[in-house]
Amino acid sequence: MSQADASRKSLAFAALLLGAAAIAFAPIFVRLSDTGPTASAFWRVALATVPLWLWAGMSPSAERRRSPRWKPLLIAGLCFAGDLGAWHVSIMYTTVANSTLEANFAPIFVTLGAWLLFRQRVSRLFLIALAVTLGGATLLIGPNFALGGRALLGDALGVLTAVFYAGYMLAIKAASERTGTAGIMAMSTTVAAVVLLPYGLVTADVFMPQSANGWLVLTGLAFIPHIAGQSLIVYGFARLPAAFSSVSLLLQPVLAAVYAWALLGEAVGPVQMLGGLVVLTGIYLAKRGS
Repeated sequence: MSQADASRKSLAFAALLLGAAAIAFAPIFVRLSDTGPTASAFWRVALATVPLWLWAGMSPSAERRRSPRWKPLLIAGLCFAGDLGAWHVSIMYTTVANSTLEANFAPIFVTLGAWLLFRQRVSRLFLIALAVTLGGATLLIGPNFALGGRALLGDALGVLTAVFYAGYMLAIKAASERTGTAGIMAMSTTVAAVVLLPYGLVTADVFMPQSANGWLVLTGLAFIPHIAGQSLIVYGFARLPAAFSSVSLLLQPVLAAVYAWALLGEAVGPVQMLGGLVVLTGIYLAKRGS
């Protein structure tokens, strides 16, 4: 590997880590929002749409002239809408640590999908990792089985988020062959906003922010986790192997739990902490064996 290639990969890796740190703020903004969770999902992408299209318009002319692959871009937008629609509700129903960890089950579903749809072989290490991850998930979600109701539904929605995010990751990897970071973000965000508008209008108890502070929180949600965080992740994901990128993003649930403890006073119990560590280990092993 040349020094230039090594520098590019180092930059892409740094972008992934910074992106994970920025996205980890998303649950905090969702909790602070004075709208319903499905409404905050819409405003997250709606407020980001214009800045992203302005960014795409400033991209190099050679990049703009390339014909994008519309199918993966459409799928990316639809999957991201499903991701946000499920995850924002999960954040309000269960703990930030749980919902973020469950959303990061995505690498497991990527590999399972490749096995079911494309008959790609699954290694013995992956099967061991799957068992480890399921054991960790049992520890993580176990306390909410006793509570039932909203808490358990929140955990289920967190896992559903991972399914949608797995589809999103595969789609942006395919789209990045012909489309730059700005184009992917602008188009997928627009599709997600169009899908989430009726969803938010029908399901949100409070759709419009109720104060200037409410608008400020939603603007922060749009600019920090979405425009900054998601763009950095798309940039890094397009330039590094998918497996390595997925493992790197495991920084996100760790930071989300730290942010929730520092800013919201949300403590993590020892059993759930152990479950989280086991889940992270399982996902890491799964990517090694996939």
